[in-house]
Amino acid sequence: MEYKKNDICQVTIEDIGADGEGIGKIDGYTLFIKDAVLGDVVSAKIMKAKKQYAFARLEKVLQPSPFRIEPKCAFHKSCGGCQIQAMSYDKQLEFKQNKVRNNLIRIGGFDPDFVDSIMEAPVGMEPPFYYRNKAQFPFGTDKEGNPITGFYAGRTHSIIANSDCALGVKENQEILECILEYMKEYGVPAYNEETGKGLIRHVLIRKGFATGELMVCFVINGKSLPHCEAILNRLQNIPGMTSISLSINQEKTNVIMGKEIRLLYGKETITDTIGGITFQISPLSFYQVNPVQTERIYERALQYANLTGQEKVWDLYCGIGTISLFLAKKVGQVFGVEIVPEAIEDAKENARLNGIENVEFFVGKAEEVLPEKYEKEGVYADVIVVDPPRKGCDEKCLSTMVSMAPKRIVYVSCDSATLSRDLKYLVENGYTLEKAGIFDNFANSVHVESVVLITRKDK
Repeated sequence: MEYKKNDICQVTIEDIGADGEGIGKIDGYTLFIKDAVLGDVVSAKIMKAKKQYAFARLEKVLQPSPFRIEPKCAFHKSCGGCQIQAMSYDKQLEFKQNKVRNNLIRIGGFDPDFVDSIMEAPVGMEPPFYYRNKAQFPFGTDKEGNPITGFYAGRTHSIIANSDCALGVKENQEILECILEYMKEYGVPAYNEETGKGLIRHVLIRKGFATGELMVCFVINGKSLPHCEAILNRLQNIPGMTSISLSINQEKTNVIMGKEIRLLYGKETITDTIGGITFQISPLSFYQVNPVQTERIYERALQYANLTGQEKVWDLYCGIGTISLFLAKKVGQVFGVEIVPEAIEDAKENARLNGIENVEFFVGKAEEVLPEKYEKEGVYADVIVVDPPRKGCDEKCLSTMVSMAPKRIVYVSCDSATLSRDLKYLVENGYTLEKAGIFDNFANSVHVESVVLITRKDK
């Protein structure tokens, strides 16, 4: 039978795709169905039909899966930030373990039995909610002309009005409701992307989990907030409020933050700690979104690095120095490399703040700084720690890592597909994959973090 757009099908969900979509088959024809859970029997409407497969919309759950649970958030389907919130948490962890496992086998070329032997049990987040220490909320206007805030619906710029995201800190709702009331009372308009008119574009909220300090940054299409004292007086009364600022962004752009930050109240930064290291965080600082799981990842990275206290360690893609400073107390010398100059300034300041002197930071691309320091200056590495962006490591960077021949490489990854590709290169060039750990930094989403240990074969 040939299937076409708008056909209604009944199908049992037998698998889960990489983006959390349910996968079912009818007579060998594959259907990908968003919001369906493994084990569901569903009715689905085909939206886009191809020869071998189709994308379908979930119409009705005819028989719920034993793994289906009642989602905490009523907006989880339309928002798209929590693709698998309707799946039991144990099953989420199993899905993420399998996602990494399958990529190591399919892309990395590793034997399935070998992968099973080196993978460690996934480290979950309990509870799997309220773990994000940072959120950026867009502001808009509803059909009645009232200001609203929330999150964009998946793949759109249409705002779903919701001030109580189950992934963010509980203070977010009080802060956002306070701002909405102020906007209503004083007629302060939200920004309109189509016209370029209006004032409040986004509000950034950050919280230091260890300190309880809160930061609010208004991103505005202007130079100042009208009736500024009124909103400052309200926000100051929220326990923990430490920093309130303006980010001026008058460009017609999808980039959220502007380049100029003006302090309105309190301090320019808030502080937080990971593993006993204190970090100063500004509105523009990169900082790990889930500090609880981040500390667990760094502890595992430290364990894998197996340091004696004398080693020279390179930390590639070091950001504001979170891993570098975490390692510094256990090694002779740490060198951090990061392409963003502001991040390196933050890293240097964080080192000073913690009285750590055996670290040195370099601005530049890892694939350029590393060869220069190794080939021209003869700087070597006993251990390399690498935590690249989703695209993984540049091949020139991998090649230099192999040339430097560190005893151990600890690879922290937010994308197991590019991780697997890079591991294939390293293993083909003299290294052995020893261990792989899985960490759920983003519960209820499809994202998963991995930490792997690779050792040089001749050692």
